[in-house]
Amino acid sequence: MSGELFSNPREDATRIVLAAISAANPKEGVKRSCRIAGNDVAVGTWHRRAEDIGRILVVGAGKASAHMATALEQVLGDRITSGIVITKYGHGVPLRRIRVAEAGHPVPDEQGVEATLELMRHVEGSTPDDVIFVLLSGGASSLLVAPAQGITLADKKTTTAVLLSCGATIQELNCVRKHLSRVKGGQLLRACGSAQVVSLILSDVIGDPLDVIASGPTVPDPTTFRDALGIVDRLGIRGSLPPRVVSHLEAGARGEHPETPKPDEGSFSTSHTALVGTNSIALKGAACEAERRGYRSHILTSSLRGEASEAAKVVCALAEGVPARGGPTALILGGETTVTLSPDAGKGGRNQEFALSAAREIRGRTNITLASVGTDGTDGPTDAAGGLVDGATWERAIRCGFSPDVALQRHDAYPLLRATGDLVMTGPTGTNVMDVIVVLVVPDKKPAGQSSDPRTNNTVSANQRCF
Repeated sequence: MSGELFSNPREDATRIVLAAISAANPKEGVKRSCRIAGNDVAVGTWHRRAEDIGRILVVGAGKASAHMATALEQVLGDRITSGIVITKYGHGVPLRRIRVAEAGHPVPDEQGVEATLELMRHVEGSTPDDVIFVLLSGGASSLLVAPAQGITLADKKTTTAVLLSCGATIQELNCVRKHLSRVKGGQLLRACGSAQVVSLILSDVIGDPLDVIASGPTVPDPTTFRDALGIVDRLGIRGSLPPRVVSHLEAGARGEHPETPKPDEGSFSTSHTALVGTNSIALKGAACEAERRGYRSHILTSSLRGEASEAAKVVCALAEGVPARGGPTALILGGETTVTLSPDAGKGGRNQEFALSAAREIRGRTNITLASVGTDGTDGPTDAAGGLVDGATWERAIRCGFSPDVALQRHDAYPLLRATGDLVMTGPTGTNVMDVIVVLVVPDKKPAGQSSDPRTNNTVSANQRCF
């Protein structure tokens, strides 16, 4: 092993997580994918001579879409005619040729509806000479919102909230939302008419399935109304959904509404798609930084899933099995867990819950430090990116007057981790490739209760952020 071994695993874990986020920088991903090659505009194997292009339009949505648009402006410059991207409140950046609209996430709002209608108008009337770049990243399913006829925004908000509260997977959530929408599931591509459509995608879904990322607005949709209705029934939520939503899905399953576009539809022959960033890229960045800091790194998976509190137990069991003779070790994982909320749920997010559950598992251990962080910088409806815990976290929480077990039961990790100094605060990072978990296992040095004050270690100041 080469590099410098720092004496503070909490600092190491923070820097390793930041390296993961930096590796998935969407600006660099867009620049790698899109280029000017001689007189051609090129993306991967797709290219077109500049003089054969009528207009270059840019549309998109997602928590990283504004940063992706920044990079595209840097590559294409004044070749861009105009555009609009929709991002989460607080994630916008100033652009020259492309308008940035901000809207609600994870629950859609009226601003999202208005911005989506503007986006759809932007691509109307496109010709075969036009090239439309579509920039998509995590969060687009909520930000790109155009309810199907007869469905209101309130209906969609209720449906999204019910699905989230019962622990629906991203695949299940998106399947239902596609069939309540006029833009998802290939329908944006259909709206682009005969134009050449180039989609640049930052993946926030396990396995990078193009039909699931952002609810697949520019790719064929393999799911059906029957699939969506089956999800509703499997989760037992018919009675919790607005009657108009259930009626719409039932009518679609009977063939009374047109299905989303399928692979044999001709419009897909004029489209090209490129992945510009994935969770695997982020994990490789984390592994490189861990090695630089003197840890033997192991990427275990980019497909971690399941209930956050239960997944944390498995990960901690793996950490406890690391042999001491192996020296300082970094276990690196990625993916996206879920949290099934209780009626009295408090404040937190899946990464904070993962971290707090891990704190219970490693309680009293002096050699394990764990960070669980959302790469977009926001974990659930909070301003924290996640949590960073060690063997003393549980006792710190008790000394602060908390019952950690109750906090876990109520999914109320945020107040506890804030009090103990175990929140990770990055602010919006400009990327979104799911979550990164870093577990550092080092030789025992001192009792857990004597660990350094964590409250100086977990906040990343503006000049320390990746972008």
